[in-house]
Amino acid sequence: MKVFEIFDTSEVKVEDPSLRKYINLDAKLIQKGREREKFGRTKINVIERIINLLCVPGHRGKKHKIMTGHASGKFSKNAMVVINALKIVQQKTNSNPIQVLVTALENSAPGDEVTTIEYGGARYPQAVDISPMRRLNIALRNLVHGAQDKSFGKKKKIQETLAEEIILASQKSSESLSISKRNESEKQADSAR
Repeated sequence: MKVFEIFDTSEVKVEDPSLRKYINLDAKLIQKGREREKFGRTKINVIERIINLLCVPGHRGKKHKIMTGHASGKFSKNAMVVINALKIVQQKTNSNPIQVLVTALENSAPGDEVTTIEYGGARYPQAVDISPMRRLNIALRNLVHGAQDKSFGKKKKIQETLAEEIILASQKSSESLSISKRNESEKQADSAR
């Protein structure tokens, strides 16, 4: 099976057992619109989810720090960005870019985070384990945010920065925004235990 008739997914392996069920690598794309809500996020291909996240311009929580409106809503343009990024990953690493992407997602998915518990009128931070679906959502979002931050207002294009972010995350490099966010989240959780 090939994604976009270019990238082979037959030999891609997900090493993390908790993410194995949630990283979907089927070659089919699901139709757009209200009908796809009944399928859920686990049925949507991971590459298509990255394309959909590229459509959200500069979204950081409830704030819009960076407005990159040139790509919002244009699915075909964002699909070409992801395809070109995966081609760059293939050229630089000489390996299957889908496997590099899956490794990057496994490495950048945090295991713990902090929530606030109110007890007797006082609030306390408490470390909690993250569900596998949320782990994957955070990893995807941080990969896209890292690529957008590195390309906004600079000479590098988004496909170059996305490929760079994927490669750095697959190597567990601290230069990757997604890896540094994961380490920060896990340090906060360790201090709140």
